[in-house]
Amino acid sequence: MTPAESQPVTRRSMRRARSHPRGLRILLPAVLAVVWLAWTAWGGQTFGNLSEVTTNDQATFLPADAESTRALELQERFSDQDAVPATIVAEFSDGELTPEAMSSAEDLAEQAAQVEGADQVIPPQPSEDGAALQILVLLDEEAAENGALEELRDLVTETFDEDQWQAYVTGPAALSADLSGAFAGIDGILLLVAVAAVFIILIIVYRSVLLPVLVLLSSVGALCAAITVVFFMAQQGWIQLNGQVQGILSILVIGAATDYSLLLVARYREELGRSENRFTALGTAVRRSAPPILASGGTVAVALLCLLFSDLNSNRALGPVASTGIVFSMAATLTFLPALLALTGRPAFWPKVPHVETDTSASQYTLWRRTAGMVRRRPRTVWVVVTLLLLVSAAGVTQLKASGVPQSDLVLGQTDTRDGQALLEEHFDAGTGAPTSVFVDAGEAQEALDLVSGTDGVASAYLVAENNAPAGDPQQAHEVDGVVQISATLDSPGDSLEAEETVRQLRAELAELESEALVGGTTATQLDTNDTAQRDLLVIIPLVLVAITVILVLLLRSVVTPLLLLSTTVLSYLSALGISALVFNHVFDFPGADASVPLFGFMFLVALGVDYNIFLMTRAREETPEHGPAEGVLRSLVVTGGVITSAGIVLAVTFMALAVLPLMFMVQLAFLVAVGVFIDTFIVRTLQVPALCVHVGRGIWWPSRLSRKDLTPAS
Repeated sequence: MTPAESQPVTRRSMRRARSHPRGLRILLPAVLAVVWLAWTAWGGQTFGNLSEVTTNDQATFLPADAESTRALELQERFSDQDAVPATIVAEFSDGELTPEAMSSAEDLAEQAAQVEGADQVIPPQPSEDGAALQILVLLDEEAAENGALEELRDLVTETFDEDQWQAYVTGPAALSADLSGAFAGIDGILLLVAVAAVFIILIIVYRSVLLPVLVLLSSVGALCAAITVVFFMAQQGWIQLNGQVQGILSILVIGAATDYSLLLVARYREELGRSENRFTALGTAVRRSAPPILASGGTVAVALLCLLFSDLNSNRALGPVASTGIVFSMAATLTFLPALLALTGRPAFWPKVPHVETDTSASQYTLWRRTAGMVRRRPRTVWVVVTLLLLVSAAGVTQLKASGVPQSDLVLGQTDTRDGQALLEEHFDAGTGAPTSVFVDAGEAQEALDLVSGTDGVASAYLVAENNAPAGDPQQAHEVDGVVQISATLDSPGDSLEAEETVRQLRAELAELESEALVGGTTATQLDTNDTAQRDLLVIIPLVLVAITVILVLLLRSVVTPLLLLSTTVLSYLSALGISALVFNHVFDFPGADASVPLFGFMFLVALGVDYNIFLMTRAREETPEHGPAEGVLRSLVVTGGVITSAGIVLAVTFMALAVLPLMFMVQLAFLVAVGVFIDTFIVRTLQVPALCVHVGRGIWWPSRLSRKDLTPAS
């Protein structure tokens, strides 16, 4: 074969060689997109099945060695019924119960006994003032969650004329139903509000319609994929999943995945201004975005896994659940989103399509250049003023009342449960319907009964006979394996902080007995939950700080910078907590704060706050060898300012979506995290950290080579 004959073959071979990579560049993204879309569809269906593995029963979240948990195990041995009390309370408007009124109440009690799932009904009991009555209905736990409570409320409405009666259904069963109803919006309205809010912000940031859709599709894909894994973990019994954890997962994944996407898309747009080939630009963007995304997401995931050391099963569940969400957020950002961008190309940015000849840097970085200039001129003044402002804000922490709130206040707005509880307190011993159970050795039954009856805050107490009625003497008490039960009615509502103090006093009094006594019931469970949450705060926060410090030291190869970043982030958290405390007390007029709010707020604000600082300082480390430590940080501020600020706004608004659920914990967490993210984004990361770095100079990189090298800023 002559050279002339072989030449066309060579050209065809070269064309074929060039076409194969291009075909693969389309085929691989298409396959990735199909896989992710299929997984998203599967996860979307799994959303509807989460209720099968979700529980909002507070008792299931306590450790097995908690006193109230052990008391509950004894309670189950005393009674085969797994019943939850619901109290019907009614007040006669004429001020005195008539025989006709009592007859109507007795008819209601008979009808209540016919409700499916009603294990036992205690007949109407009039109040001492003769103006009200109560009926106690013990509902099977499953029946209480499946419509029995609504059936009871319908019976009350039909029996008692609104013109003559005030009547409500309250008690633990009603509280549980209110919580279940409040969490019902997690799969629907919460996700809808979060996605809609992020979509609007992305349209403003990108001034495009298609690109926000691609970013949100990637974020939703990450959430749906994470849901499949979370469902499996709960199904296997590895975690105790509740509505609170489920709601936080949705918000965290949407916010984190969108934040990581902002970083990737910003780098992709930058590379499109340098390269005509979109695949080359996208490959470069992914390679350069992956390290900070993986470092930031890895830091958050490790910090969240520290929750595994919690004694509360609900807190412990959040660790692996949220970490799973973060892992899928990173995975979707680095695979699903690039696949979508590869398939759509430059038109994804329409109408502001980036081209090689386009140079928008002058207008794009104007604000951040001015900010950098101010920090460059007066670094000490900037960080000192900012630090003082944050310290003043942090002083509000002393006003935080985070020892827990009554369960009747957990659901915001007017509820029949809260109104019924108020009516019950007005006419009866407030603890009626939610008795405290005490389990003691049968040989010390009378002594224990005397101690319980003589404790301040206990209205009445009696030994329990085999039929759950009061026992006349210790010999008539129902005995199981040498243990008897005492039922105590408290002066205060069973879900109140005053009742918790009474239980605490009861435990102290019963400690005088020779044998061990256990105090359980709704109030004891709430007390143990709040105490455990306080313990978790003291144990987990140091673990998180140590874990993040180690990661930052390894990532930045410096000791000073991690300490500086963590110090400013913790101060930012305390500042947000102080502001939140004042707002909770004096604006929202909350009776207090959930005991888990400070810990959850710390987890998200410190982990995610360090996230943004990682974006800033990893870029600063790239710039430092050429421009010096001070200018390196300032150049990083200019380049990353817009992206990080957009990410902060997205995350804050996403967490604010939690406030659509009528739950005090969710509203408080939403406000705390939103305020903290805004402080960290606009003040700490923009002013305080750069100013401190400029002031300290090359010492921020000690003991790495950057701290020893004689770096002179490039001219």
